[in-house]
Amino acid sequence: MIEAATDRDLPYVRSLLAQHHLPLDGVDDHVRTMLVARDGSRVVGTAALELYADGALLRSVAVDPAEQGRHLGHQLTEAALRLAKTQGAQAVFLLTTTAERFFPRFGFEQIARDGVPASVRVSVEFTSACPQSAIVMRKRLTGSSEADLEGLLG
Repeated sequence: MIEAATDRDLPYVRSLLAQHHLPLDGVDDHVRTMLVARDGSRVVGTAALELYADGALLRSVAVDPAEQGRHLGHQLTEAALRLAKTQGAQAVFLLTTTAERFFPRFGFEQIARDGVPASVRVSVEFTSACPQSAIVMRKRLTGSSEADLEGLLG
């Protein structure tokens, strides 16, 4: 089950991110646009968005190693993209050092760092959390979404 995260989920989200060596900086600031996958009451996956004037930043996509292979990463990424669309984002950006082969299946393409709007480049991910060598990717979003996200933002 994928749903909106709450403040109570943050310790579990931080633990998942640490297991995957993903940045923790700024993650607490984006609970409102964070999703979690649950197996019962246990948080087994996460994905978060940072919303900016000129786009959204997808970050913190992680799945518990014991739960990998169940397509939770796919489901979380798709849910985050639907959320970005409903929030009016025209494009979603991400930085990765390990998953450059995972994200193209969702329509992400590699771009130059200077192709990211200035409003997104002020994020912690761009300014300090991710290395300069991280691959930058973008997915353009078009049109308005009719996806049913009732309850995701509670």
